Amino acid sequence: MRCITGKLALIAIGGNAIQRPDENGSAAGQLDNISIASGQIAKMIKEGYNVVITHGNGPQVGNILLKNEIADGITPSMPMDVCVAESQGQIGYLIQQSLLNQLSKLGIEAQTTSLITQVLVDEKDDALENPTKPIGPYYPEDEAQRLAKEKGWTMMEDKARQGYRRVVASPEPKEIVEGDIIKKLLEGDLGINIIIAAGGGGIPVIRTKDGLKGVEAVVDKDLASFLLANDINADLLIMLTDVEKVAINFGKPEQEDISELTISEAKKYLKEGHFPPGSMGPKIISAIRFLECGGEMAIITTSKNLEGALRGEKGTRIVPG
Repeated sequence: MRCITGKLALIAIGGNAIQRPDENGSAAGQLDNISIASGQIAKMIKEGYNVVITHGNGPQVGNILLKNEIADGITPSMPMDVCVAESQGQIGYLIQQSLLNQLSKLGIEAQTTSLITQVLVDEKDDALENPTKPIGPYYPEDEAQRLAKEKGWTMMEDKARQGYRRVVASPEPKEIVEGDIIKKLLEGDLGINIIIAAGGGGIPVIRTKDGLKGVEAVVDKDLASFLLANDINADLLIMLTDVEKVAINFGKPEQEDISELTISEAKKYLKEGHFPPGSMGPKIISAIRFLECGGEMAIITTSKNLEGALRGEKGTRIVPG
């Protein structure tokens, strides 16, 4: 895989880093948050990194589904896979624009490409019957209980953000359908071309005798990001979220923020239950898989701390060992 002057980094921008829990999700607000990440990414590109970007969509696709419900009977509701595609277009556009503007400030000529991306899942995956992926806004406990009763939603507490969210099925991603196209875009003689792909974990699809078919689910962005990072032989997997560091005993008096984890330590803490499935768990699993497949390093931190994390001053690094 060709890098322009240096290492290839896959950067996964979390949905909660784009729309924070206490925000209403306006386009202007999301763009402000994205500009923090894109400013840091632009500096990376100036330093010689080649970059591929993925992004989450938990808050955003949840809001799209809410609009569907409110407008039911007025306009046709779209299935979840179509809503994921819609979120890819919305967020991809904001990242493209913001990153181009940040690169222009640094005097760098570049182009960005957002690719509507499908991800293959197994129709027999048990996860399709066991919702774990948080989407939409945060609710206080009493409202979460009401929604669960009235709408039949499965709700899960997120202690890190002190609220409850709806959770939906999240099957394991098996293959990036457009993976070959992404590799060809990277290998082409296109100068600085930043690719934005697998938004929201990709649009979940299954193979049928008639071809691909979307399913009612949301794929975890971090697990899909590992797949793509492995496909393109990335050196670094960087996951941007709304907490600076990974912690064990989170929310307890003995909470401990961690600056560096080895694979063996990460596996140990994961087994002990320190990293929940709907929160830090998928990030840790993705980092472990990435490193075991030959990746150099994984980083978990906030958008504003990316530059410091690359220097080892901020965030959490997961390394072989």
